[in-house]
Parts: sequence; C-alpha cells; structure tokens
Amino acid sequence: MFQLFSRSVPSMIPPDRALVGRAEPLVFDDACFLTGRSLSQVPADFQVALFGMGCFWGAERRFWTRVNGDWTLREGIWTTAVGYAGGYTPNPTYREVCSGQTGHTEVVRVVFDPAVLRYEDLLKIFWEGHDPTQPMRQGNDVGTQYRTWIGATSTAQHQAAEASRTLYQSRLTEAAKAAITTEVVNAGPFYFAESYHQQYLAKNPDGYCGLGGTGVSCPI
Repeated sequence: MFQLFSRSVPSMIPPDRALVGRAEPLVFDDACFLTGRSLSQVPADFQVALFGMGCFWGAERRFWTRVNGDWTLREGIWTTAVGYAGGYTPNPTYREVCSGQTGHTEVVRVVFDPAVLRYEDLLKIFWEGHDPTQPMRQGNDVGTQYRTWIGATSTAQHQAAEASRTLYQSRLTEAAKAAITTEVVNAGPFYFAESYHQQYLAKNPDGYCGLGGTGVSCPI
C-alpha cells in the first residue's frame, strides 16, 4: 500500500497522457461492512463530502469511532466509502491509480446528515487527521495519488473549505509549520474502489495506516 520515501516531488500527469480507462464501473460490494447500508445511495436531505488525505484505508477510519471496542460510524455519518477522484481516467483500477497515470487521488466519500453533523465538523477531522503541508505524499506514501485534496460538492462546501484552509494555515504558521498544499476544487466524478479496499481497517484491524497529523488543532 505504500511506496519507499523519495526526495523528489512527483508531478501530475498531463490529461493527454493519462490512461484511457473504461466505460463500465468496477464491480464492488455495495454494502457497508460496518452497517450493511448501501454505499452508493444517498438518503434525501443528506450530503456527500469528498476528502483526499493519503492512503484511503486510514483516511476512511478517521471518520469512524469505537463503541464497546468495535468500530462504527461517527454520529451523523450514514456511510463512508473509498475511491478515486480528481483525475482524468474513467473507472480506474487501484493498480492504475498507483501508477500515477490517471491523475486521481485516493479519497474518502462521506455521506452525512447536515441536520446532525456540520460539514465544518468533517473539515476539522480532515485537517487534524493528516499533514496537509506535505506535497504529493503522506509520510512514506509518495505519489500524486496521496496528495491532500478536498472535492466540494456544493458552493457552500467550497466556501467553507476555503475558509477553513485559511484558518488552519494561520494556526500552522503560528506553530512554525509549512504552507498547506491542499487542493480545494469542485468534486467532479467519484469512482468507487474495489471491494477489498472498502472499510479495509474494519476488516483488517492490524492493517497498514501511515497517516499522521501535524499536532496542531484546527479551531473550527
């Protein structure tokens, strides 16, 4: 799941050099391992948030909590799922994304109830759950597929994400940390990853997670 550390910063592939991909979506188990709910369906009045924060195994777990020792979703979250976004290749495979030839980053898709959980609360989890100052990597995971990324699914989300980035940068600067490299963009297409990646760390509790934060709290 990880690549050896490299001093060079990977660069995004140009759209005209990206892999062609495929017209048909990948086949995956649509049931959430934690709840049995459909990963693809969004209940009425719920919202979708997309976050890229390194290896999506550990990133997805940032949006869970433990109850009596078992993993479950945080209050207000309907489902989490992992997949690919931000690039050019339609319906890519994991191997293709890891090649750096799709332009996609590994992302977590969070379906949440805004009447219970604010989007800003998800942004706090995002900023504190990884190091947004690292370009094209998280820890020893190096590549454009590990870049820090927010895909806004509405104008309100875009504005909130931009505001939170400015706010968190001020705290990082106070702590003598580097500049944030996070992209904040309109979401674009999201492609579900293969079944074995979905809720991976619930299925494999001792599985790999290389994420680490900056140690600086986000004041949202």
